[in-house]
Amino acid sequence: MNSKLRKILACIIVIIVIAGWYITACGIGSLQSIKDVMKFGLDINGGVYVVMEAETDATGTELDTIMEQTRAVMEKRVNAMGISEATVSIEGNKRIRIEIPGVEDVQDAIANIGKTAQLRFLLADGTEVLTGEDVKDAGVNTDNEHGGYLIQLEFTSEGAAKFEEATRKAANGEIKSTNAGIDDRAIIIMLDDEIVTAPVAEETISSTSCVITSTHGYSIKEATGTAALIRGGALPVGLTEITSSVQTATIGADALQKSIVAGIVGLLLVFALMIIAYGLLGLMADIALALYVLIVLWVMAGIGAVLTLPGIAALILSIGMAVDANVIIFARVREELGRGKSTRVAVSEGFRHAVVTVLDAQITTLIAAVVLYLIGSSTVKGFAITLMIGIIVSIFTAIVITQILIGLLAESKKFSAKKFFGVNEDGSSRTVIKKAFEFIKNRRIFYIISVVVIVLGLVLGLARGFNYGIDFTGGTMMQIDMGQTVDTAEVEDLLKDYDLNPTLVLSGDNREQLIIKTTKALENAERLEIVSTLGEKYGISEDNILASEEFGPTVGRELKSNAFRSVVIAAIGMLIYIILRFKSWKMGVSAVACLAHDVLFVLAMYGLFRFTINNPFIAGILTVVGYSINDTIVVFDRVRENRSLYKRRSLAENLDASVNETLPRSIMTSVTTLVAMLPLMIMVSTSIREFVIPLVIGVLCGTYSSVFLSSPLFYELSKNENVSKYSKATGKTAEKKK
Repeated sequence: MNSKLRKILACIIVIIVIAGWYITACGIGSLQSIKDVMKFGLDINGGVYVVMEAETDATGTELDTIMEQTRAVMEKRVNAMGISEATVSIEGNKRIRIEIPGVEDVQDAIANIGKTAQLRFLLADGTEVLTGEDVKDAGVNTDNEHGGYLIQLEFTSEGAAKFEEATRKAANGEIKSTNAGIDDRAIIIMLDDEIVTAPVAEETISSTSCVITSTHGYSIKEATGTAALIRGGALPVGLTEITSSVQTATIGADALQKSIVAGIVGLLLVFALMIIAYGLLGLMADIALALYVLIVLWVMAGIGAVLTLPGIAALILSIGMAVDANVIIFARVREELGRGKSTRVAVSEGFRHAVVTVLDAQITTLIAAVVLYLIGSSTVKGFAITLMIGIIVSIFTAIVITQILIGLLAESKKFSAKKFFGVNEDGSSRTVIKKAFEFIKNRRIFYIISVVVIVLGLVLGLARGFNYGIDFTGGTMMQIDMGQTVDTAEVEDLLKDYDLNPTLVLSGDNREQLIIKTTKALENAERLEIVSTLGEKYGISEDNILASEEFGPTVGRELKSNAFRSVVIAAIGMLIYIILRFKSWKMGVSAVACLAHDVLFVLAMYGLFRFTINNPFIAGILTVVGYSINDTIVVFDRVRENRSLYKRRSLAENLDASVNETLPRSIMTSVTTLVAMLPLMIMVSTSIREFVIPLVIGVLCGTYSSVFLSSPLFYELSKNENVSKYSKATGKTAEKKK
């Protein structure tokens, strides 16, 4: 790329960053701010979601048909509530998930969407002649007479007799319509209180089946939709509420505002840290990072992704990981300068070497994010999609944008001096860490530290019992605005007849909000009864419910199972990728062993400090897996390179050199990631804090295992690979004893 083009592109990048942030924050003309165009989740906008499980033993195609019927009926009911952005979807094999944003009366919404659909057949005067129980099936076929499609109905034997009598009365003119626009001969098919269709009976139908046609022929969409609704009434399936969540917009808006402030603080801290550590290079990285955040936000808005509070946590985390790509590049450029190369050549060579490492590190993290998205719950999916977008965009900004900006510095007469790239004039790098550490020699110390912490944490956790959240154990959480600070002992006494054994916590700025947690799964009616009991004492009503969640006992078992499967699948995916890219099963096994260590280490920390193990914990664990492998890949990439360049060195010497060379990068990446996340821990709500805690522990643990364990484990597997037959026979090795 010639110098003139690079200058033009750099100017365009700066203009885009400045203009983009202004539009993002304030909007301009017809261009709205990001807050106005972004779709926000229920935890921000407020609303309700309910997951219901079908009470059926059907399997295979029959189950698929039943679930589609149920989904169609539920969707029609939700749409009838006048909510345009509600979604009804099939989750898993036999569950229906209904999300209704922004509803004002959430308790009424839960009651409405949970009731069983009622399908009725009426004469034109309103007389009921059949119900859904009398219909055996409904399907679609080609209408050869009118073109298009027709609807076929099949009745039970009892239903056929009722239908024959109804069509006889209608066809013979014995009925007078009481509904304007409805023919006297019509047989009205109603779902709940809405007319699905009102075909005319032209003759008495003495059969167990009939067809509904239209003079213009039904479209395939009309026919299948109507048939699905009729089948839904004909094949009613009981639905059990297994999970529900209610969130008021007040809580969500407050959390969003705090998250935005925390995010900005974290971003500014990262900007400052990069400038302090890298000077002018850090400023270039900050410009690329500012563009990175813009692109991520607008890509999410453009594809219609829903931003949730956990998604905000993922965005902040991805900022730290985006910085990592720049740190890798800067370290490489400095190394090339240290070898005596000119600034321009050093930048070119540094990028060439860094690109491979950046891609390997980010792709392995992407594997964890994809697994998280495929297996995780809806909340975790929001976290995962944000993380995936962030990883992809970070690769672009680091490889393309940072290269343009750094290349511009390298071509400048004034700013191409080595001092602006963190290198002394004699070629030595300005670094805080001067000492070279002997990691292989001291590896047993690191093994002991890990074993002691993991064993102690797991033993304590098992002995005392891990602190499982209600989404693991099953149960109910209610957050109520009491309007005053209440005595929890008094509240517990009021609720003693409900046999809840509750955990009561006061929260909010003035401690006027009461959080009730119980392992008993309470249905909506039971929750309202509890509020009514409290209302007699404190003058509150269901309008004071700020948030509530209910998890059935089966949900927790599935979460544990999914967490285990997610880690295993992610580990297998990463193992395969590492073996293919590094052509070394030993590196793959060492990396996966570090992953197992990190998962156990985080779990041990939860056992030691009694942190709550819940749905966010799963997302945190998988992100830890991705982050840790990212760090390990950077180390192994250097190991691979050094073993190729310095073949006369012993394995231990090459491993120690590789870890020492990447140590400043490992520390810097961890610090920037923690700096980005810590404001979230301090400033934001408990729900986001539950996501951030395992991430903070995981970042520290992942850095530790990558630096102190990955290379020693690889050493254990590889130390005898070049030993001669004589040495093996005599017990000697080619390596110096470490």
